[in-house]
Amino acid sequence: MKIIKYFTILFLNVQIIIFSQNIKPAGDLVHTYSIVARDSVTGEMGVAVQSHWFSVGSLVAWGEAGVGVVATQSFINPSFGPRGLALLKQGLSPEQVVKYLTESDDGRDVRQLAILDSKGRVAAYTGKNCIPEAGHITGKNFSVQANLMLKNTVWKAMADAFENTKAPLAERMIAALEAAQNEGGDIRGKQSAAILVVKGKSTGKVWEDRLIDLRVEDNPEPVKELKRILKIHRAYEHMNNGDHAVETGNMELAMKEYSKAEEMFPGNEEMKFWHAVTLVNINKIDEALPLFKQVFAKNKNWKTLLPRLTKTGLLNAGKKVVSKILEE
Repeated sequence: MKIIKYFTILFLNVQIIIFSQNIKPAGDLVHTYSIVARDSVTGEMGVAVQSHWFSVGSLVAWGEAGVGVVATQSFINPSFGPRGLALLKQGLSPEQVVKYLTESDDGRDVRQLAILDSKGRVAAYTGKNCIPEAGHITGKNFSVQANLMLKNTVWKAMADAFENTKAPLAERMIAALEAAQNEGGDIRGKQSAAILVVKGKSTGKVWEDRLIDLRVEDNPEPVKELKRILKIHRAYEHMNNGDHAVETGNMELAMKEYSKAEEMFPGNEEMKFWHAVTLVNINKIDEALPLFKQVFAKNKNWKTLLPRLTKTGLLNAGKKVVSKILEE
């Protein structure tokens, strides 16, 4: 077993060396502020970022369930993301990974990097030639980092906001971004933002392990927009739970989940429609009728869709009930 482990590590080292030699570090000006963090209760790990640069999330934020998360920024070297995760998987600590990546990079003086692993260990680096104001703070289960900021108080404000916000991990990271912006943020302004959250332990199913992956690519208020779509994401988590309940025939649970989603976004046609369908399925037709009426008034195509649901078993209603609903 020791021999197998030795050759496995040797093979991975060779891969990383080849990878690092074949990739020319990019010089994109992804100056920004970001946070890498872990929820000590759930084990979830995440990255949140904002910049005056298009599509910041596609370059800065990297993560893998059961492994860790990476934020690579300033004159960005995007290879730090996948290479950093690969090194963590070998068993290196975040501190060792940061040291390895920066010392092997000729452009290290203009790089900024933060890495957190599934154990909550964290390390960060700010190159000596990052454009002021630039700096970072590492704390228990998190690191905040920023460069090209209006003020040198930005990253401290981020750390305080994260530590003092009582909420799920994603919302705490958004609070950190908001604090940065309130402190003056990027000296150039605002353009894009992103948030990525992965599970603390891998299930081997990427579609389940990546819990949140939201991006605002180009917007005058990217953090505000990111916060808005995160709320929509939470509402659709209830919608998805409702759908799963329907699949298993648990209509009472489905109604509760659809109701929660609708409470968060009362004007959303989709949420209101499926709430109404579930009410019909548990024989609460009179309660469903006003909801159908509101939906049909906004979009008549819902009327066309409704009868089709009886063919698939998603609507348990006879012709008389369906006709009564369509009269609304």
